[in-house]
Amino acid sequence: MTLPPLTPPAGWTDRAADLGIAFEPGDTERLGHFLALLLDENTRMNLTAIRGPEEAWDRHVLDALTLLPVLAEVNSAEEDQPARIIDVGSGGGVPGLPLAIALPSHHFTLLDATAKKTAFLQRAADELGLTNVDVVTGRAETLGQDRGQRTATGRTGGHRDRYDAVIARAVGRLPMLAELTVPLARVGGLIALVKGQQAEEELTEAKPALHLLHAAHAATLDTPTGRIVVLEKLRDTPKAYPRRDGEPKRSPLGVTKN
Repeated sequence: MTLPPLTPPAGWTDRAADLGIAFEPGDTERLGHFLALLLDENTRMNLTAIRGPEEAWDRHVLDALTLLPVLAEVNSAEEDQPARIIDVGSGGGVPGLPLAIALPSHHFTLLDATAKKTAFLQRAADELGLTNVDVVTGRAETLGQDRGQRTATGRTGGHRDRYDAVIARAVGRLPMLAELTVPLARVGGLIALVKGQQAEEELTEAKPALHLLHAAHAATLDTPTGRIVVLEKLRDTPKAYPRRDGEPKRSPLGVTKN
């Protein structure tokens, strides 16, 4: 059975316009279709604590689309190729799927470690007709060490150093999150992390990690739903990072346990 798309609440598109977000014909319908799929699947699997459609339009869709000003300026390092963006810990598809709808010129990889979640992500991408989306089941620690294969013409496959931008939302504090995301970006690539009001505190905490990972704080952008911390990858990530599965969470870089 095809679910009818949810309709944006009154004034929602005006608030999006106030943020400089413009929609192409059919975009809001596809965004509403995504929310219908997400909230329906949430009755069978825990994907989000938000169950009301009106709140979901703000906390999921609008929150995701606040990344547009950052990502719209991201270009591919490869000529005539779409910019590659990976959403780490995509879960129910936020922010990756709303962004894939709004930015059809960019290619999105949705990464999650839970097979049930990635099965939903693939089904949602298929139902939404998103040809600019790939779904990968795996851990960021593993993908961050995946260099692909070397051939006579260069490297093929792999995920380390591959992406023009890396995004993440609600995955963890910055010292841990930096280790999971920075290795996936190419040198000169951006890491855009959706954070809350503790962003400055987390940045201070993450200074040693950013130094070790050869990344720098580029900007912090205030949004109606939180803050976006933007990092830039300055040089190749040392081979030791990311560490093995679970280690970044158990022992975040540069954070001394009391």
